[in-house]
Amino acid sequence: MGEVNSKSTAQLERRAVVSELLKDRGDLLLVTGLGSPSYDAMAAGDNPANFYLWGAMGSSVTIGLGLALAQPDRPVMVLTGDGELLMGLGALATAGAKQPGNLSIAVLDNERYGETGMQLTHSAQGVDLAGVAAACNFSHTEVIRDLNDVAPFGQRAQATDFGVRLAQIKIKAESPEKVLPSRDGVFITTRFRANLGFATL
Repeated sequence: MGEVNSKSTAQLERRAVVSELLKDRGDLLLVTGLGSPSYDAMAAGDNPANFYLWGAMGSSVTIGLGLALAQPDRPVMVLTGDGELLMGLGALATAGAKQPGNLSIAVLDNERYGETGMQLTHSAQGVDLAGVAAACNFSHTEVIRDLNDVAPFGQRAQATDFGVRLAQIKIKAESPEKVLPSRDGVFITTRFRANLGFATL
């Protein structure tokens, strides 16, 4: 069992990380986890290829996995937090079993449940999310603590034949000002479907 670390040494700022991840994103499809990851993506620039998840905590990976399987020629990234991922941890096993070559998962790990009062998550107690993904047969996993390592992961996320991959990105426990995307689920879904080329009525 790993040593318990209830005080993160991470120094990365979440908005800087997300800006690097989404820079020069090409035709990347983005699914954002509940709460702060959605605000971070919106702060980096709204995009019709963004699917903001306002509810269904713990479902971002399963939604991203389904999208990756349905759109194998488009790169798909799930941008989520450690708390949201822990809520649906079994999704990593399903992603590892299905092995879509176009799916990337970026976990913004501040070791906190940011939407409910900044309580410590299991990653603050030594749970290794990248290690869990590796055990689930992911093609590539890493823990990122340096901003210079973020952009290379973002570039790999644009591939459709790299294999399923996950980066656990250690960020500060901070609460920047919320930049809210639309809360209109019909609008978000219709716009996203139009970006995929589906007819909308």
